[in-house]
Amino acid sequence: MIPPEDRARSPFTGWTRAHWAALADRVLAALDPHWSPGRARIDLPGPASRSGRESDGLDGFARTFLLAGFRVAGRGGDPGGLLERYARGLATGTDPASPEAWPRPDRLGQAKVEAASIALVLQLTRPWLWDRLDDAVRERVVAWLATVVGQPYPPINWVWFRVVVESFLREVGGPWSADDIAEDLAVHASLRRPGGWLSDGHERAYDHYTGWALHLYPLLWTHLFDVTGTLCPVQVRDQWTADLAAYLDDAVRLVGADGSPLFQGRSLTYRFAAAAPFWVGALTGVGAPGLLRRAASGVLRHFADRAAPDQDGLLTLGWHGSWPALRQSYSGPGSPYWAAKGMLGLALPADHPAWTDVELPLPVETGDVARVVAAPGWLLSARRDDGIALVLNHGTDHALPGDTRSDAPLYARLGYSTATAPLPEPVDNAVVLLDAAGRPSHRAGFTTLFVRELPGGVLAGASTGPTRWVDTSADDSPDHGSGRTGPVTPGPRMTVASLVRDGLEVRLVMVHEADGRRLRLGGWPISADTEPATAAERHAEVRGVDLRSRVTPLRGFTGAGVDLRRDATALGAVTATPWLSAVNTGGVLAAAVLLDRRTTEPVLPALAVERARDGHRVTVAWHGGPATRITLPDRPGDS
Repeated sequence: MIPPEDRARSPFTGWTRAHWAALADRVLAALDPHWSPGRARIDLPGPASRSGRESDGLDGFARTFLLAGFRVAGRGGDPGGLLERYARGLATGTDPASPEAWPRPDRLGQAKVEAASIALVLQLTRPWLWDRLDDAVRERVVAWLATVVGQPYPPINWVWFRVVVESFLREVGGPWSADDIAEDLAVHASLRRPGGWLSDGHERAYDHYTGWALHLYPLLWTHLFDVTGTLCPVQVRDQWTADLAAYLDDAVRLVGADGSPLFQGRSLTYRFAAAAPFWVGALTGVGAPGLLRRAASGVLRHFADRAAPDQDGLLTLGWHGSWPALRQSYSGPGSPYWAAKGMLGLALPADHPAWTDVELPLPVETGDVARVVAAPGWLLSARRDDGIALVLNHGTDHALPGDTRSDAPLYARLGYSTATAPLPEPVDNAVVLLDAAGRPSHRAGFTTLFVRELPGGVLAGASTGPTRWVDTSADDSPDHGSGRTGPVTPGPRMTVASLVRDGLEVRLVMVHEADGRRLRLGGWPISADTEPATAAERHAEVRGVDLRSRVTPLRGFTGAGVDLRRDATALGAVTATPWLSAVNTGGVLAAAVLLDRRTTEPVLPALAVERARDGHRVTVAWHGGPATRITLPDRPGDS
């Protein structure tokens, strides 16, 4: 039973610690029918991951163990015996002779992930679980965890799984490797980027993993384990704390007023794990407690109010409700329970300021937001009257410059928001050339020209690269969020720029070779349970229940229409995307692109283009503001 709202302490969400605790208890109680006989697995309904059912059952155990551990730690004890069944599962799962024996981390990659959750909770709840286990069980747990020592880990967020496990082994007298930890910390250092951001690997892979993994584990490591001054120099811990502060300053602006996180990046089925970095801030004393809880409670309530968990209290593969198409190759029925990381705040006691302070408003609730987020190459725009946070993307594609893979839908689009979800093909927020068969070109592997703030509150970004068509029909490789490979048909180079002011984007396009193909510019997709209203005359427009998406030609576009698809996104049964088209004859094309909840008509800017020695100079005369001038260079190095 969810308690009544408390609008005095939580004026924006109504939720307090009691609401979080009630939801956590409901989620944990819903697992009762799904425990295996020996309690080593939680076997949830749904399609298996590529790792198989045994691994999926371990996922269910380890990820819900996180939530149980947070609940016990925050209480300072386990009066309800919440950890008893997990204790039995530890005994069963680490027994090689048991029919429920867990896959070993040195034999199955996914077990490396789950081992970290188990070790983390064993450390967090040590007085109430580890210290009470039989010696024989502790020996078996150590033996199972110790199979990670010396094992290879990919140079992404996974290195923290080994750091956490070996740190726990070190503290309980088990085997561990200082060289392993030093190697993993070096990888982490290589992932650091400006502004407190971290890339999940050497590619331009910016997503929610920055917060729910690459900030979460380092700061928990220094606060839960005896490592500062030994394995982790104080100055490194302080740098991570500063990085977190800088990142959170962006992260609170990437939450919509309705609590929705940005629909961008892989593993979105982890849902309210997006709240994890806010709780890390609260735990480490970084940021205003009332603001951090506002952001975290907004995220949790956003999903709780939209069928996640579902009527049975389960987290299914999906976003709001069930949406199996959101799964990736590593996703199994237990995968969504990594959402538990977003409930880390329950590990804080009830008298912590994060729970007792009055909620503070999100930045989008106090005024308009406009900022450049340099590391991922985003122009962040949010308006108070819309409550939507959106980014225009000129730096993230889960690739490197020159890559020839297809576009990854959750990374390579020109825009992402808290109110929309991208289509599988580059229709929405894409500028493409269409080949004779109507196939759209791809842009991943582009070069970022610039992302910067200009006078008059204008944000500007641009990217360029060769277009191409990729036949991915033979690529059945595991899906980890990046694009797919196949035979490539090259196309001309294209430059796309975004100028955004007061929520209105001017999107500029220059194709560097006239080839007579049809060019299409797609706007923001609107998904709904019923077909949105559409119009396509001089401009193209889609209106949902409370959203409007419009693209209006400013220069060169001659056609307009709406792309309509069913069952294409996690946000609704029907998705409509407005588009403009033109014949590629070279030169500069321009359109006004809008996503909002307003009913007033935007005043479009005037636009002028002149040929210059180094490219095309574009002047945008905004209504009620100074003109903006940029150059679209003929060559990437001229920007």
